[in-house]
Amino acid sequence: MAAPKRPRGSRAATNGRGPSTRAVTRVTTRAVALGRGPAAGGRVEVRKTYKVYIGGQFPRSESGRSYVVSAADGTPLANAVRASKKDLRDAVRAARGAAAGWGNRTAMNRGQVLYRVAELMEGRRDQFVAEVAQAEGLRDERARELVNRAIDRWVWYAGWADKIAQVLGSSNPVASDYFNFTIPEPTGLVGVVAPETSSLLGLVSRLAPPLVGGNSVVVLASESRPLPAITLTEVLATSDVPDGVVNVLTGRKRELVPVLAAHADVDALDVWGVPDELRTDVELAAADSVMRIARRPKGATDARFDWLDDRASERPEWIAAYLEMKTVWHPIGV
Repeated sequence: MAAPKRPRGSRAATNGRGPSTRAVTRVTTRAVALGRGPAAGGRVEVRKTYKVYIGGQFPRSESGRSYVVSAADGTPLANAVRASKKDLRDAVRAARGAAAGWGNRTAMNRGQVLYRVAELMEGRRDQFVAEVAQAEGLRDERARELVNRAIDRWVWYAGWADKIAQVLGSSNPVASDYFNFTIPEPTGLVGVVAPETSSLLGLVSRLAPPLVGGNSVVVLASESRPLPAITLTEVLATSDVPDGVVNVLTGRKRELVPVLAAHADVDALDVWGVPDELRTDVELAAADSVMRIARRPKGATDARFDWLDDRASERPEWIAAYLEMKTVWHPIGV
């Protein structure tokens, strides 16, 4: 009986049961190059998808836009969401809805919640080390030092949650039948433009202070090094931080910062990571709604600030920048 004819254009293997080894190798190599084939160990690599973090969820941007994030050596790492103005407005709305509940929690409870963030980061330390090393072009030892200090910084600021009111508050002597107290209260909703060059430690150092004081936050992550910030949101999402208290967007600062600064529902703005050429216009836009402004220390630059310096980065004044002082009168004997 005659052997069946091969389909036109095909090559049978020498045993007549399948494609040649050369053809399989060629197809497999191309699939791996496209990210669809087996990686080392014979399995398909599961690529991570980076999204924005709004209201405790990880929605896709309504714009559908993204941009390529590269390592310090120029190697493409991932596509990050290029958030739109609507995404920013959604984040502000979520933060506003969460502000009252977070601010009304006891100071001790807020400290416990933020300490839990440090606990969860400790369990994912190796992942953070790898991402910080890639983003900032560092050796693993140096990246590990930065990650360790970021975890420690959560702990340090969490410890101030139930102490800052004792330091800033006072009982004021008055010549009447009244008690007079000055008490710090949260400002409300804080916009944080994260440092550009310190992808994790700088971000934590600017995010923790407003949270400790009971404020909700909208963060614009580092534009060039956003991946550790998104991994941090995965920690926040599985911690005890209520939905909407922290919202993180990635994208172009020149597009998003002016919108954040002009938003009438934002009560304070941390301009640390604002590009220098935008700083004047941003502060003028913030002044229209009498927005509080938190700036870098005088003479400090984003690129040269030493975030590992505890004396420079662990400061109760950074918490006080997002607190309002309320003075109340209370009749004696009532």
